Amino acid sequence: MALVDNDIFKSTLIGLPGSLVVGIANFTNATNASRLVLTGVAISFVITSLGSLGIFLGDPRAAQTVIFWMLGGLGLAQWSQLAYPIVALVLCGAYLLFNARNLNAMTLGDESATTLGIPAGQFRIVVFIVCALLTGAAVAFSGIISFVGLMIPHVVRLAVGGDYRRVLPLSALLGAIFLVLADIVARVVIPPLDMPIGVITGLVGGVFFIGLMRRSGRIG
Repeated sequence: MALVDNDIFKSTLIGLPGSLVVGIANFTNATNASRLVLTGVAISFVITSLGSLGIFLGDPRAAQTVIFWMLGGLGLAQWSQLAYPIVALVLCGAYLLFNARNLNAMTLGDESATTLGIPAGQFRIVVFIVCALLTGAAVAFSGIISFVGLMIPHVVRLAVGGDYRRVLPLSALLGAIFLVLADIVARVVIPPLDMPIGVITGLVGGVFFIGLMRRSGRIG
């Protein structure tokens, strides 16, 4: 019972930043995509600073566990916890796949989406909440594993185009494969230490985006 309560508590904490982003976005009328992203970045810096302060003032014996969670890894996850992210994946993934055509329309811009009958601002907020729930359910048990959600969709788009009916399921599949491979590398690179997966994905993701920007510069 204590394990379940702890898992629910962690999921609730992870959901708070998403709620803050939505609340502040509504307060500042920041409903377009760029302002919504900037709102999230600002809140991320504040929460990261508070987390660092908590580590500095907290129990030094617990600091290593907290830092490991902040870097991300599967070492602390348990099979008994698997039901929570699966439920989030099924429900949130089904919503996103069902609205894949609307997501395609949103890539054309708010005006084009509105002419197709899509309430762009409202739909964007709902998608943000769904993605925050999906991400929060994963982060609550694996920690913050960086760059997977940013890098893998770009790879999929380069391979199959921008249709979300293909991008969404293929990104989930390729992201899972990449995460397993990163976990294997993290476990064998400096045995017997279990390196956080976020270190591996951060290195690969950083190099990938440098190459992507160079490629975009050449095309431009």
